[in-house]
Amino acid sequence: MRILLSLLLFTLLCTCISTPLSNHGPAPEKAGDGTEITQAVYQDLTPAEFAKRIGAENTVLLDVRTPAETAKGKIEGAMEMDYRSSNFADQLRELDPGKTYLVYCAVGGRSGKACGMLNELGADKVYNLSGGYSAWRK
Repeated sequence: MRILLSLLLFTLLCTCISTPLSNHGPAPEKAGDGTEITQAVYQDLTPAEFAKRIGAENTVLLDVRTPAETAKGKIEGAMEMDYRSSNFADQLRELDPGKTYLVYCAVGGRSGKACGMLNELGADKVYNLSGGYSAWRK
């Protein structure tokens, strides 16, 4: 029972932790001729770096927390899109991959996953708020 509980706790912690100021995404692929195929990746930003990008032309601020979380406060101007909703992936598919996306959640885990999903959908200007809304409020 302790082992199972420990594994569950470890899994939960891993899904909530985000690596600051790093690039994420799948490993580069090789084309048939051996050349590397560059894939889009997202970047984690500090709250100060994130703030500088808010309001820029062609930029969407995306809050992927639950309605209960956003009811307690959010970054002004953010589009709300609940990561845990059953149609989240469909909502992401409706977004324009040519825009820049600034994505945040509570601590950075869900938003990091959302950023990866946006990359897979062809968006290449995607930024995750390192530490999430918790870091933003500090």
